[in-house]
Amino acid sequence: MATIEECRAALGKLSDTMRGAEGEVGAAAALERSVSCHVTDLDITFAGRMTGGRIEVDATLPGPPREKARIRLALAGDDLVALVDGELNFATAWGSGRVRLEASLLDLFRLRKLL
Repeated sequence: MATIEECRAALGKLSDTMRGAEGEVGAAAALERSVSCHVTDLDITFAGRMTGGRIEVDATLPGPPREKARIRLALAGDDLVALVDGELNFATAWGSGRVRLEASLLDLFRLRKLL
């Protein structure tokens, strides 16, 4: 099972990847939105913002998200690490229910370029 530190590092790596993206992927990464990532097996939530092409984690909270972020991700810690490392395909994980992504329809269309 991935640790809190490994999950935080995975989000940092994802943020670095987003910042270096260009074209349509870069445009999708440039969204300005509140975000939450609930790591279900650790029962913690990373809360923050997508801003300036990066994910800035402001808080690590126990339990599920307390506020409804505009972009919400929920998955196990090992799946988060595997997704960011390219070992797990997002579409397959999402289709099987291993990963939950909730956002407005317009944001989902934009985010699909990132994933």
